[in-house]
Amino acid sequence: MSYSKFTAMQLDALREVGNIGAGNAATALSQLLNKKVDMTVPAVNIVSFDEVFSRIGAEKEVVGVIVRVLGDTPGNILFIFEKEVSLNIIEQLTGLREDNISEMGYSVLCEIGNIISGSYMNAIAKFTNLLITPSVPAVTYDMLGAILSTTFIESAQYDDQVLDIETMFLNNDLNQNISGHFYYVPMPGSLEKMLNTLGVI
Repeated sequence: MSYSKFTAMQLDALREVGNIGAGNAATALSQLLNKKVDMTVPAVNIVSFDEVFSRIGAEKEVVGVIVRVLGDTPGNILFIFEKEVSLNIIEQLTGLREDNISEMGYSVLCEIGNIISGSYMNAIAKFTNLLITPSVPAVTYDMLGAILSTTFIESAQYDDQVLDIETMFLNNDLNQNISGHFYYVPMPGSLEKMLNTLGVI
């Protein structure tokens, strides 16, 4: 199946899984921050690598949190945050404002990636009864094109379509909402297996 030909019902199923994952992540982040945090999933799309590049810009420097997915639906997860967004997240968690991301800052982002990826993967696993395990996250700061190329296009077994879940963090203490992109790059058959267990394929 071409991911670009997913039906509205299939995308709705993925969006519902995304909403459950976002709710789990919001709860975990609220406990970590000791503040109320909501997360929304404003858009779920199947997009090509070219679209990812054009939306953000291949040469734009971003922070990437990379998580490998093991189990029944293997692939990679990538969170993309712009630098300013990353600094806002670090400030919320530590109370310190950094001009550049420190080692502590990278550790904070790694933990955020761990929480969010675990929340999403647990939601998918519970929804589908599939065995899905996220690995320990890694954080990198580089051009988007370099991150995608080295992380995802490293093997011919990956397709050029990815699942893009745009996520918005809402916190009353922030002057602005914090948004980021959650990309799931499945190995062939992973998304089909997931949708099959949801009864929409």
